[in-house]
Amino acid sequence: MKRLTREKKQQLLLVALATLAALTGVWFGLVRPQRVGLERVAREILQAQRQLDEARKLLARAPQILEELDSASTVLEQREEQMAAGDYYAFVINRIRQFRLDYDVDILQFGTIIGPAPVDLLPRFPYQQVSLTIAGSGFYHEIGRFIADFENRFPYCQIRNVELETPGGVSSDPTGERLSFRMTLVTLVRPGS
Repeated sequence: MKRLTREKKQQLLLVALATLAALTGVWFGLVRPQRVGLERVAREILQAQRQLDEARKLLARAPQILEELDSASTVLEQREEQMAAGDYYAFVINRIRQFRLDYDVDILQFGTIIGPAPVDLLPRFPYQQVSLTIAGSGFYHEIGRFIADFENRFPYCQIRNVELETPGGVSSDPTGERLSFRMTLVTLVRPGS
């Protein structure tokens, strides 16, 4: 470089800078977008591979899923057979009277049946519901056991708005521990009945 003149050195430096600028331009203009594109395509391929693996696992489980679906359909049909149908008032009263035999709970009053109406708990639910208010008396633990066992035995029924109070006036219970209750029984109605 000692033999080069100052002009030649500047020209050489300009050529080196121009080459560096051209290489940088090629990198950022051509190579980098291609690399970004390749990375994006690699991510898409990986995601598609995961989806394919999940689909293969699901297909492998297809017989098991069909069996579970058949089992669930059978259970649903059995539950629908137990739902209220026909004369809803008589059905619900008979169900409660028969069920209460195992509990020290007296049911003294049945209200009027309301419904069938759309289910007010879930929107666009495929069943309808009827509700009935009942009143009676019993010991605190027996009332609680009655409610819990009733809802567990009949999962399509729900007891709402439970009101407990001590009975007023002279009680026929010498211990005075019996409570008066009022509750609303809501039950699903069998479709097409």
